[in-house]
Amino acid sequence: MPEKSNQSKSPVVVDLSIDAEIVAKILTGFIKDCFDKTKSKKAVIGLSGGLDSSIVASLAVRGIGAQKVLGVILPYKLSAKESRNDAETIANLLGIQIEIIEVTPMVDAFVENFPVDNSERIANVIARQRMIVLYDISARESGLVLGTSNKSELMLGYGTIFGDLASAINPVGDLYKTQMRQLAEFLEIPATIRSKSPTADLIEGQTDESDLGFTYDEVDRLLYLWVDKRCSESDLEDYGFESDYIRDVIMRVRRNHFKRIPPLIGKISARTVGHEFRYPWDWSTTN
Repeated sequence: MPEKSNQSKSPVVVDLSIDAEIVAKILTGFIKDCFDKTKSKKAVIGLSGGLDSSIVASLAVRGIGAQKVLGVILPYKLSAKESRNDAETIANLLGIQIEIIEVTPMVDAFVENFPVDNSERIANVIARQRMIVLYDISARESGLVLGTSNKSELMLGYGTIFGDLASAINPVGDLYKTQMRQLAEFLEIPATIRSKSPTADLIEGQTDESDLGFTYDEVDRLLYLWVDKRCSESDLEDYGFESDYIRDVIMRVRRNHFKRIPPLIGKISARTVGHEFRYPWDWSTTN
């Protein structure tokens, strides 16, 4: 547990360091185990050119081999050219096959026929259209869609439900963004990708941290103390976090909990899906 500070607004020292080699070994084993159990033939990953998808692709290659990993690049007309370039760079470094599928005509056809009146809704349409493509490819390839949302994003609800938050398995969902950067360095993800400002690349000039209003370094410390160490709100204030900031983050986590769970089912029977009937997702595929 980090040492408390008696001074308000003082820097909060929280140790979020990981043993990246051990973490990589655990996660590659997780991926391999999922593919062994399901007999799936291909890992399908939406390659954005960002840190998280690059890490997932690297872990998948380590776990099941480059020949079983397919990177799908899904540009929209407002996507940065650098994103596609970086996605192609990581694919070439890993030696994986890629497909480039332009989602602009699909998204624009929807918007034309069903007008969308703000940028956030358009961003959600783009994210969901990308996931439609990924899941269709996974069906074609008898594969699994690998998720790329990290723990910071999942806790804050920073993602589109049934869009970028959707996946068959998510290898990195228990790593904060701060820890993802450590893993990226161990996996030798190119420095140009590691140093980029995180972005969903859905709106021109958009970045994660500008949307959130704070940095991942800052919020990861608070989330780690509150979620992992179960600190109370008063404890968080003792560590130097401002009360308004604490309430804002906690409200985001609570408000977005629906994105982290399957749809709730009204209970009638003795064994209800999501209540008593809660087997692992691969329960029926082990034989």
